[in-house]
Amino acid sequence: MGRSYIVEDAVEGYLSKLCERQGVPVTGLLIGQSSAQRDFVVMATRTPPREESAPAAGNSPDKEWVTEHARQLSRMLPGGLSVLGVFIIADTDAKDTLTTLRQLVFAVENLISSEHLWSPADDDVTDCVALHVNPKTRKTVCRTFDTKDPKSTAKPADWRYQSGVCSSWSMVSCCLNVDIMVPLPDNRSGSDNMDKCLKEGLKAWARQIQSGVCLIDGRQLPEDAELTAGQRRNVRQTYTAQLLTAPDDRRSTDVVQQCGGSVSVREAVHSRAYLHSNKPKAKLAEKLLKRDVVSTVATRVQMLLEELLISEEESKGGGGAAKRQTEQFCLPRRIFCPVKASGPVCVCDYQFSDEGPSEVTDRLREMLDIDAAEEDLDAGQETAAEIAEGDAEAEPTVETVEATKPKRNSYIGVAMAAAAALLATAASMLYLNDV
Repeated sequence: MGRSYIVEDAVEGYLSKLCERQGVPVTGLLIGQSSAQRDFVVMATRTPPREESAPAAGNSPDKEWVTEHARQLSRMLPGGLSVLGVFIIADTDAKDTLTTLRQLVFAVENLISSEHLWSPADDDVTDCVALHVNPKTRKTVCRTFDTKDPKSTAKPADWRYQSGVCSSWSMVSCCLNVDIMVPLPDNRSGSDNMDKCLKEGLKAWARQIQSGVCLIDGRQLPEDAELTAGQRRNVRQTYTAQLLTAPDDRRSTDVVQQCGGSVSVREAVHSRAYLHSNKPKAKLAEKLLKRDVVSTVATRVQMLLEELLISEEESKGGGGAAKRQTEQFCLPRRIFCPVKASGPVCVCDYQFSDEGPSEVTDRLREMLDIDAAEEDLDAGQETAAEIAEGDAEAEPTVETVEATKPKRNSYIGVAMAAAAALLATAASMLYLNDV
């Protein structure tokens, strides 16, 4: 027998409801956390229907749509939660869907991992799950593929439902002051050139985060120390962490370069990671928390770059802007929402200053199929950013431009297809300076 999957029993109810819907196949994603011994599945969510799309040949799943959904959804998962694999509900034989599931598993994993700014760790689990459910017989067939091996074949896996899978998971959180400056090229006409510079700059910052010291409740714990040692079992624990980083070791003379501007990201971000209750180690807590910090900042910058490029393209038709300018962008704050059926674990969304709670709940419903009430939202972890008037007055000769307001259409057909900035991650302010 291969890997074991311990699955929240609410997932069984969710899949059963999908089996009752008309029109198959139905595809979706499985969300949870991996460990060396077993994986934990805390929720499942179907792929939203694609508006105005041509019907797929032979009722085959739309691979591009499923993978884009996975990319967008992964940005709404805090540390410790990830897309573990895919499921398909189809009245065909499980063997007949094997090729389709394999293609989806590899496509999803490749797209999500392409956005990571960290290198894989030796203890990372590379097996992803592929689940087939027959809507008539309700028979479930679970297999895994090793996405690290392109020639990987399907292996059987154990799929077991259990109540309260993550009810006693621990949570580690921190607030980190971010101050990043990334030089931009002289020629910013090409989006690829801009994106490359930003990605390299963020990778350098990510390396600082990865090599930083993590204090949990004020102590630096040994890597193999059990985080919950001495605590009562099956009781949820919360920890406060600090990330201490050192400046880049390279001398300033080593990084002198000609550039046409810079991007600065400043302020504080809230980060958190959830850890399974099967004797989690301090090493795992540190890894998941650092990855959440890097992911939340990097995604925010990537999404804002897309908005900037669109804005610059539009300004070309209007005679162009001043060559020397400073643009300030208020970014959305991170808002958490509990997955009620799965205990204390939360997912998140990002709220712009001109949005209300109802728009957040609408996106949670569309992206994660969660019916959240406005009172369920936790918006107190980050303060909504504002552009201070003093920033504009400090440099009267520099034009200050507010952020272009991103389109707030529904998720379907917009957020996935256009990768709109609705899913940009938490921060407060980003400055773009031309020199």
